[in-house]
Amino acid sequence: MSGGKTKETRFADPRAGGERRARQHSQRAGDSGVAGIVRGLQADAEVAGRFTAWHVEEPRPGVYAELPAGLSKPLVECCARRGLQRLYSHQAEAIEHALAGEDVLLATPTASGKTLAYTLPVLQSLLESRGSARALWMFPTKALSQDQSRSLNGWLEELGEDWHSFTYDGDTPPSVRRTLRDRGHVVLTNPWMLHQGILPNHGKWSQLFRDLRYIVIDEVHTLSGVFGSSVANVLRRAVRIARHYGSEPRFLLSSATVRDAAGHARSILGRDVIVVDRDGSPAAKRIFGVFDPPLLNPVAGLRANALEEVRRLAPRICGPGHQTIFFCNRRTAVEVLTRYLKESAPKLGLRASEIRGYRGGYLPLLRREIENGLKQATVKVVVSTNALELGIDIGRLDVACLVGYPGTQASFWQRAGRVGRSGRASLTLMIARSDPVDQYLAHHPEWLFGRARERLGLDPNNLVLLSEQIKCAAFELPFRGQAGPGGGCGHKSFSGFAAAPHAEDILDYLAEESELLLRRDEARGPSWYWIADAYPAQDVSLGGHEPDNVVVFDEDNHAIGEMDRAHSISEVHDGAIYQVEGVTYKIERFDYENRRAYAKKVDSDYFTEAETDTEVRVLRLEEKAGRDRAEGGTDWAVWRGEVHVTTLATLYKKIRFYTRENVGAEDIHLPPEELDTEAFVITVSEETAAELGLVAGDRAAAWRGVGRLLRRVAPLFLRCQPGDLGIACEIRSRHFEIPAIFLYDKVPGSVGLATVLFAERDGIVGAALEVLERCSCQLGCPACVGPLEEVGALGKETALGLLRHLEGGEPLGCMELEEGT
Repeated sequence: MSGGKTKETRFADPRAGGERRARQHSQRAGDSGVAGIVRGLQADAEVAGRFTAWHVEEPRPGVYAELPAGLSKPLVECCARRGLQRLYSHQAEAIEHALAGEDVLLATPTASGKTLAYTLPVLQSLLESRGSARALWMFPTKALSQDQSRSLNGWLEELGEDWHSFTYDGDTPPSVRRTLRDRGHVVLTNPWMLHQGILPNHGKWSQLFRDLRYIVIDEVHTLSGVFGSSVANVLRRAVRIARHYGSEPRFLLSSATVRDAAGHARSILGRDVIVVDRDGSPAAKRIFGVFDPPLLNPVAGLRANALEEVRRLAPRICGPGHQTIFFCNRRTAVEVLTRYLKESAPKLGLRASEIRGYRGGYLPLLRREIENGLKQATVKVVVSTNALELGIDIGRLDVACLVGYPGTQASFWQRAGRVGRSGRASLTLMIARSDPVDQYLAHHPEWLFGRARERLGLDPNNLVLLSEQIKCAAFELPFRGQAGPGGGCGHKSFSGFAAAPHAEDILDYLAEESELLLRRDEARGPSWYWIADAYPAQDVSLGGHEPDNVVVFDEDNHAIGEMDRAHSISEVHDGAIYQVEGVTYKIERFDYENRRAYAKKVDSDYFTEAETDTEVRVLRLEEKAGRDRAEGGTDWAVWRGEVHVTTLATLYKKIRFYTRENVGAEDIHLPPEELDTEAFVITVSEETAAELGLVAGDRAAAWRGVGRLLRRVAPLFLRCQPGDLGIACEIRSRHFEIPAIFLYDKVPGSVGLATVLFAERDGIVGAALEVLERCSCQLGCPACVGPLEEVGALGKETALGLLRHLEGGEPLGCMELEEGT
């Protein structure tokens, strides 16, 4: 996963401490840098025993190669001026494949120099073509594209050519947009702008597409779930338009290490690529610690809150002599921790202004200000969501503290890769929460530091997503059929969509039922033409939800943030506390129809958390596996099928800062969200449920606890966006009339997540059982099956019996169900 020579993961001895450690800590109190921080943590009797593991990756020398012979003299001289007389071995290998005209995926760890591997081939194409070649670079975030633009423009200036490169996103001034369209040699953008801004207006970008040599896609591992499935179709549209103008661009991809990198790239592009994954870059020493908050109540299994533990650790890992980044998984957590750290700034030896929060929803100027502060080291501490996870250059950070597992190994390594980029030793701490996955990893750190394990959920041929993207493609260019050997359409206007099942059926539906297209049967085959007035891309979201974001305004009607509609029902409902860098606002009114929330600044001592109710209706079952009872009938079964999901935000709780005391709750009055999707389902027979006690008294709550536990450990086997997987538990399902647990894609039509869960069911059940067996609580807690007040006094006992029952015995083989079951 990370490469390099490592020491074995060492589990901490919880009994360590005492006078010897105190003396060592005193002797080393003057130590500076990461080594001093680590020694201080290991010598501190208060916290040393809470580290379940220390893992060290020793410094690693680089493996070098000469500059590829195919690079022109001006480019070689430019490299020499930059001190690049040779390259890392993986850079040279990737560049050689690119110069040979092959599609390339470079999958190496963070800070291994992947940018250079696609920059040099693009510059070479510009030199060879005397500036007539074009390239399109795509990044997952605006910040990353702007950061890469600065780097690329440095190369262009040094080469001394009159070539133009700039970012094309929502912040690009109109005058620059015109220049890019007319004379843009390298256009840096993001999937949303490519989808809604460039492709539908390709006539204005004809020179770009006519001479397009390369399409560069950075951070390919982020293209998973519904987002990745949508982007794969956007790329089909891009290739289709390029071919219309006579070009055949090659793809240069970069990614963190992923399981089956070649298969993932094939799913995105629809064609094979050359994978380069042997890392030749040098690395400084990297130290990792896994910290498990202490048990406050061993009987109930209640642990100290992770944010509170981070607040107590902060004086040990923050300071004026180095930079520290904290990663939180939720926006609320970012704001709460930022407030805590600012209020305790004197204890950290810092000013409050040197501590900043950073997350999506902050306005662009504020984000740029914080990024510049990090680069100039005027910001010593930053608290961020995954918004700073990707490869943007944010200075020479030394310490990363992850408040909880981020959900995937790739994200873990991306966050760890934000530190140590200066060649100095780095420290990464992961603070485990009272969460099943965090607790599993606290006792299985080898899962973090081993090879990539998660499967990627990706389905570009999802009927809902595919039909929306074909609609966009038809607006851009007509589809012209040409009868092939199998009767299907093989004309180049189909391009990547020719391989998509049901493409012709979708086109016919859009013509006959939706009346958006006109079908004409011509001599060479059928053709479909867009005839509607609508501009489809503006109504098609890449995230599977409606694209109209909710904007939050303050009392002066100034925009202070924004978010997608799906999150708005639980974050900016009437009465919600909305936070920006620790400043609290109260939502006075949420205009759901017009996507606007109006907030008033308040001095609040609490924040809010919303609860939702979900109902699932089975539409059709497609796969089944299970085990029969000895006396006949089904013991338990797992299914995959189509479902209809209704989600309603019901109430919100007021949680006091610091104490986390619940100081009240109020109802939420908003319309339900509905979707059709696919689900992975577990059922147990009525007889088995009775034998395990699921239907007796308080034991029924254990069934919901098991569902939540399975949902929490599923990301160990499935990589998707955090919000892509939902859950519903029914003690008596309306469809099956027996207990059922539904884990479903939280996107219309699904993107294959249920299929992966169905395939990985044994591993998921096994991991859930191990979490439950290892947990030291007696009756249930948030770190396993759920808190006592939710699962009841017999919750853990019942859940253990159920999971052991599901894991034991030989299951039946998988069977296809008949159509319409």
